Amino acid sequence: MTSHHVRIVSTGGYLPGEPLSNDDLERLCGPLPDDVLDGLQVRRRHWMIDPGTGEHLVNNSEMATAAARQALDRAGLEPGDVDLLVMSTSSPEYPLPAAVTFVQERLGLARCAVVEVRSGCAGAMHALDIARRQLADGSARTAVVIGSEATSPVLAPIFLGRRPDAVRLRDRIAIYNFGDGAGAMVLRAEPAGPGEPASFHASVNACMGGDRKPGMQIIGGGTHAPVAEQMRGRRPVDLRLDVVESASFGPRVFVTALDELLRRSGLSLREVDACVVPEGNAGYFNGELEAAGLSAEDCKLLAGRIVENLTDVGATGSAAVPLALDDAWTSGRIRPGDQVLLLAIETSRWLYAGLSLTWSAPWPGGDRPGADLSATDLSAVGLAATGVNGQAEPR
Repeated sequence: MTSHHVRIVSTGGYLPGEPLSNDDLERLCGPLPDDVLDGLQVRRRHWMIDPGTGEHLVNNSEMATAAARQALDRAGLEPGDVDLLVMSTSSPEYPLPAAVTFVQERLGLARCAVVEVRSGCAGAMHALDIARRQLADGSARTAVVIGSEATSPVLAPIFLGRRPDAVRLRDRIAIYNFGDGAGAMVLRAEPAGPGEPASFHASVNACMGGDRKPGMQIIGGGTHAPVAEQMRGRRPVDLRLDVVESASFGPRVFVTALDELLRRSGLSLREVDACVVPEGNAGYFNGELEAAGLSAEDCKLLAGRIVENLTDVGATGSAAVPLALDDAWTSGRIRPGDQVLLLAIETSRWLYAGLSLTWSAPWPGGDRPGADLSATDLSAVGLAATGVNGQAEPR
C-alpha cells in the first residue's frame, strides 16, 4: 500500500444571519448578571432562526454546504473533485438520512464516500482524523471535513411567547452561550516523496467520562422514552448544561488531552505556534489549568498560543474548531510552517480529540494576510445576496 502525505489546503466558514448582541438577547429572555456574562465571554452569536418568530432562515446542511463551498473555492477545487465527505454535528435535520448526505446532494455529487460523526466540539476532530487516515492509505485523494451546528431551534421554545422575566436564569445561560454556524476544511493527499516530512504528526482521542454523569445533554426526539411520554414533557427537546461541573472537570480533561497530544507529537509547548480550541473552553486558560496540573510556566506559554473566537460566535459545538481555524488562517494568525495543535474537549461525556500538524496552506487570496474572505463573505461562499427577511441564503 502506498503511503500518502495529507495536508489541509484550505478552510471555509459560514455564520447565518446578522450577529445577535447581548442587548438583543436581553430583550428576548431577560438579562444575565454581569459576573455570569463575564464568565461566558460571549458578546455576539449568529442564529439560523429568526429570533422573533423561531422561523428557520437556513438549516444545518445548508450551512455546512456553504462552508464546504467556500473552502473548495479557496482551494481552487470543484465539488466534483471531492472523493470523501466527513461531517460532525449534534443537531441534524433528521435522525436519518445522515445530514452529510444532504450536503452531498447540495454539492451535486451523485456518488461520494460519506461518514457522519454524531458529536459536539470533539466531533470535528474525530471527523478530521477519519478523513486524514482514509486519505493517507490512498482510499481517497480529496476530502472535505465539516463541523456544523444548529442549536438555536432548541433554544427558541425557551423564550418564544413568554415574558423575558419568566425565563429561568439557568435557561438564560444556555441562550446567551450558544451560536450556530459551520466550518469546513479541505484535505488533499499526494504520494509521499523520499524523506519528505509529513504534515500531520499525531492524534489523540479518549472519553474520560465513562464513570461520570454527562456535562451536557440534548434530550428529546430519541428512543430513550415512549414518544407519547416525550410529548407530554415541558419541551419536546431540552438542552441541559452542567455549568458548575464543566468549570470544575473541564480543565482536567483539557490538560490531559494537551499533555497526551504534545507527548505523541514529540513537541514541547514552546515549539507550538498555535493551539486552536473550541471557543467554549476559553475560560479555562486562567488559574483553572494550573489547578488541573499544568505548570505555571506552561500556562503562561499557552496563553499566548491559544486561538479561539468565543466572543464573536458563541459556543458552536462541532463547528467550533473549524470556525476558529478558518478565522486564524484568513487573518494571518496561522502561517505556513507553523506548528499547530487542533484540540477539542466536549463536556457531553468528557471527550477529547485532537491532532498536531505543520501548517502548509498559503494565505487565501495571495501573500497578504487578512484577505477579505470572512466566514460570511457572500461572494466567497456562493450565497444569494438576499433571502428571508433580508438574510443571506445558501443557493
